[in-house]
Amino acid sequence: MKILMINSFNYLRGGGERCFFDLSDLLRARGHEVIPFCMDHPQNLPSEYSDYFVSHVDFPTELGKPGLTPKLRVLERVLYSREARDKVEALLADTRPDLVHIHGFIHEMSTSILPPLKAAKLPVVQTLHDYKPACPNTTFVSNDRVCEACRGGHYFNMTRYRCKRGSRSASVLATAEMYFHEVLRLYQPNIDRFISPSQFLADKMAEHGIRPPITTIPNFINPDNFRAVYEPENYFIFAGRLVRVKGILTLLEAMRHVRGDAVLKIAGAGELEPEMRRFVADHNLTNVQFVGHLGTEELARLVQRALFTVVPSEWYENYSMTVIESLACGTPVIGANIGGIPEQVRDGWNGHLFAPGDAAGLAAKMQHLIDDRAAAVEMGRRGRQQVETLNGPDAHYEQTMAVYESLVGIAPRRAAPLTKSQSLSLS
Repeated sequence: MKILMINSFNYLRGGGERCFFDLSDLLRARGHEVIPFCMDHPQNLPSEYSDYFVSHVDFPTELGKPGLTPKLRVLERVLYSREARDKVEALLADTRPDLVHIHGFIHEMSTSILPPLKAAKLPVVQTLHDYKPACPNTTFVSNDRVCEACRGGHYFNMTRYRCKRGSRSASVLATAEMYFHEVLRLYQPNIDRFISPSQFLADKMAEHGIRPPITTIPNFINPDNFRAVYEPENYFIFAGRLVRVKGILTLLEAMRHVRGDAVLKIAGAGELEPEMRRFVADHNLTNVQFVGHLGTEELARLVQRALFTVVPSEWYENYSMTVIESLACGTPVIGANIGGIPEQVRDGWNGHLFAPGDAAGLAAKMQHLIDDRAAAVEMGRRGRQQVETLNGPDAHYEQTMAVYESLVGIAPRRAAPLTKSQSLSLS
């Protein structure tokens, strides 16, 4: 099968890009042809199709420029990009794919690319890595709190609360984009199937009246790329951006109540770091270490030897790659009971759950695994088994191909597992 794979960025920028690359590699390993269509970003990986890519626009920079002209250019790009439309039409004519699979695309390319896909009578699938079909801010977060004020099409609340980075111009732009999609019906009517990594996201989209059918397919990794050690050292880890909605301040508050000499290692960087360092100093938390942003391999080594990983999020996490990768390393997870996290973490089985924002509850769960290391090791073993069964490439490929083949009219068939020579090197 020849698949046109669309994503705004052709470099490893975040979790959505990781899924874009991993799925592309998986499909190629199974003999399919994958054609990327992206924005021509300076950090992109090389591609033989880069001549078709849409020109790069740095939206924060353009919106920050004085005057109205830069903002109007961004508005045109976001609402309806003629360039993106023309380039995808040229790519379709030259490559003639069988199916289109979209990841992130709306801001950088606009929905102008969708009508040409349907005009070519191509099935269109989109994997939802965020809540964009229902939330102008994509996250259901406004000013560091969970927010669903736009439910029912009340997108003006985006501008009212300046949800987009606190910026009025960025929030107005996102509001206009949502109303544009609603009025001209350029988005949802041109998608045949949404794929959601979590049932939570699928249910939330249904609550908000999102119309295309939604199939839940969990994110995947290649477990062979993660080594489980089951010999934890005297530390546990938080890995992620240092922002308020990640629950990092709740975690620091919980550390005030943790007994013993086990150390919390914080791997990441972000805007909240100065405030966090002040908190640690003010409360003399000698059991907290900042280790900074780590590369993939260095972080994996740290996770392998950790007692557990903490995911204290206070927003609707979709399907956390941090959780998957920790479990793949044989390291249990203590996660907030919010979003898709409880679909990945079973309390008392492969980790623990606690109420989001509950520092005392989190401290109690951490104390249990600090005091009972045998329980932590056993939970880690179960977590590794879960990833091998639920989040491996074979299961993901079979489920994805079932969606593809149902849309192109081919009877679904079971896939052969990857051979050793086809083993993927996934990030």
